Amino acid sequence: MDVLVVVDMQKDFISGALGTKEAVAIVPRVAEKIAQAKKAGKTVVFTRDTHHENYLQTQEGKNLPVPHCIKGTPGWMLQDEIAAALEQKQCTRVEKVTFGSVMLPRLLYQAAQGQPFTLELVGLCTDICVVSNALMLKANFPEMPICVDSACCAGVTPETHRTALETMRCCQIEVI
Repeated sequence: MDVLVVVDMQKDFISGALGTKEAVAIVPRVAEKIAQAKKAGKTVVFTRDTHHENYLQTQEGKNLPVPHCIKGTPGWMLQDEIAAALEQKQCTRVEKVTFGSVMLPRLLYQAAQGQPFTLELVGLCTDICVVSNALMLKANFPEMPICVDSACCAGVTPETHRTALETMRCCQIEVI
């Protein structure tokens, strides 16, 4: 089984409350990556950062006081091109309440049914949610090949994007 994990390609991270020009720039590449996964028969899983009205009272909200990805709001929705690409492929959605998803490793373990698999991650933000999920997956599956496509990721800043990529390299996650 080969798995593509698409991390948090939501409007608030692209053109909304926490959007960046770098995030906007990766959208076509991520949509193409999803299309390629479909052609190759890969399993596609996507995460959606999911907060609620009490976000500013949470630990994350106190440290990042920018309401974003509030469930049901336009910013919580997937970016249109990404949503269209995901609709064309049978995909699994994982809503997560913080940077890394504890459900993601469990879901992949169950789907693999004890068989080896490969993982590739793309998405936003490299330096927060992508790195968190990549490290959680590596900790859960130390013998599975895991890679991150750096051209299909963007960080809060270009510098923190590069730093997160280096962190993942240090933890034996292949960065392409």
